[in-house]
Amino acid sequence: MNKTTSFGITFLLSHIYKKLSHYLPFLPSHFDLHLKELLKGSSIAFIIRMLGMVTGYLFALLVTRNYGAEAMGIFALSQTVLLVISLFSKLGLDTASMRFISEYSSQGKWNSVKEVYIKSLKMVIPVSLFLSCLFFYFSPFISDYFFKKPHLSSYFQIISLSILPLVILSIHSESLRGLKKIIAYAFFRNMSVSLSGAVVIGIAIFLSKDARVPVIAHVIGIIILTIVSLIVWLKHTNIFKYTIENSISYNTILNVSLPLMLSSSMLFILQWTDTIMLGILKTEAEVGIYNVALKIANFTSISLFAINSIAAPKFAEFYGKRDMKGLGKVARQSTKLIFWSSFPVLLIFLFFPSMVLGVFGTEFKSGVYALILLTIGQFVNAISGSVGLILQMTGKQKAFQNIIVIATILNIGLNAFLIPKYGINGAAFATAISITFWNLSSVMYVKLYLNITTLYIPMISKKKD
Repeated sequence: MNKTTSFGITFLLSHIYKKLSHYLPFLPSHFDLHLKELLKGSSIAFIIRMLGMVTGYLFALLVTRNYGAEAMGIFALSQTVLLVISLFSKLGLDTASMRFISEYSSQGKWNSVKEVYIKSLKMVIPVSLFLSCLFFYFSPFISDYFFKKPHLSSYFQIISLSILPLVILSIHSESLRGLKKIIAYAFFRNMSVSLSGAVVIGIAIFLSKDARVPVIAHVIGIIILTIVSLIVWLKHTNIFKYTIENSISYNTILNVSLPLMLSSSMLFILQWTDTIMLGILKTEAEVGIYNVALKIANFTSISLFAINSIAAPKFAEFYGKRDMKGLGKVARQSTKLIFWSSFPVLLIFLFFPSMVLGVFGTEFKSGVYALILLTIGQFVNAISGSVGLILQMTGKQKAFQNIIVIATILNIGLNAFLIPKYGINGAAFATAISITFWNLSSVMYVKLYLNITTLYIPMISKKKD
């Protein structure tokens, strides 16, 4: 994006914002530098995230319409297992890289940026290769012993081929985020895989009706995009001209990344326990229906992702300067933007769930109550703001880790109790309760220890900033 375009976007947003704030009292009254950056960066990320969601739904439509709910369920299980293994393969180094690179690049320390990047790759590549081989070899055992579905073995073996590429793709996307290259980050993080997968499967449906096609398309897309992400990263950093000074030890990086990995893994388990346990206790078709309801409910998180994509490095930047007042101001502005940009979509999903689910096929309408419950959970997410990121970017990652551990235990217990009797509705209720718990617990911790209020409820919260 050139300077003229950037200035044009900033000027347009400033003009629109001033008009809106005149009529909408819940918005901050002045359009400062950090709000400009939040709006400009998040608007770009919002558009890309929106396109990513559209391509994701296109992929789901192609699968459900051509291969059925069962194939969608198998794909969801394969994708979930892939994400679980890649999470541990990353060692938390994707988020840690973003934090370090944001700090060092803002100070012009490009030697340190290169050092963090190279050392991160040296750690994740061998771990990823080892876990990939291990998963490939034990796929028959996992599919038979844990899921009681031996036919899943071949799907798991196919998906194992994408573990290393997905980990490297994550390192690149988060590193670009640290550089505030929001367009590139948003594309690789949330649009690229679904887009490439939709293109591949759009071609494949004319060639084969094999249920493995969606999984194969997903793997091919990830591999292609990993190569593209490397090219983009090198273009933005030109790291070859810098030398590594060994100023950052592996232990220093791991001391930050491992707690982040644990909290991220707990958050992931919290998000995907329902899918995994449905896969163990119920049919693939039920998993497919629930997964579609989950994807739809997550549509409300577009603005949360978009704003977080630029807010996260700003949180790290403010904390690095020990400017807690500025951090709190951006946090409050972020929450208001997240809530009001999510609210219209939340209303649609709450009042017209059957119509929305019917787009994917008549059989998916049985997920109406699950969609309503999941949407309520996302509402709590919206009013809480970027609390998880604030804790992770301000050295409170261990506190966030503890909150997520408790929420995960709660989620597993509720799923184990509710799924056998209530199926996908029980899974949705467990997820909504867990989301509510970790968000509100984080809100209270941020207020108590950082003296920052992120919770925003219209007509109740005081107008600030």
